[in-house]
Amino acid sequence: GRYGTVPPVPAGTVHILPREMLGWSTFGLSIWLLKWLPISIVDKLLLFIAWFILGDTSKLGLTRPQMGPIQLKNLSGKTPVLDVGTLDKIKSGDIKVCPGIKRVMNHAVEFVDGKIEFFDAIILATGYKSNVPSWLKEGEMFSEKDGLPKRPFPNG
Repeated sequence: GRYGTVPPVPAGTVHILPREMLGWSTFGLSIWLLKWLPISIVDKLLLFIAWFILGDTSKLGLTRPQMGPIQLKNLSGKTPVLDVGTLDKIKSGDIKVCPGIKRVMNHAVEFVDGKIEFFDAIILATGYKSNVPSWLKEGEMFSEKDGLPKRPFPNG
């Protein structure tokens, strides 16, 4: 940002999970739990462990969706974010969480709360397409259009 300001991250609803839980990768633990428990219980366990490890992310301006992380991934394809240090940067003030963007002007952004901030550069990241089909041998499991699994998780 201009004059040493902190780069903002627009807030939305997002599930942030630690990269590892209880000595397992979060993904590996999720898969293992799903062998024994329904998605609703696994979601509750993941969110409890995430709260215990990461704290209340809503205090940082990061609101969780109403639907659990695995159910949301299953129904919408929206993947939970695995924290690799971003929360520490937000807590330290190196990254600032802002409300949604209303409009972008020359070197400024107007946020939905009416606040305007000025920036030297604005980088827009508008989407995500999985590259898994490009390296996974069983590529027929994924849609060529968007890279998402053809069958819903966890049975796909």
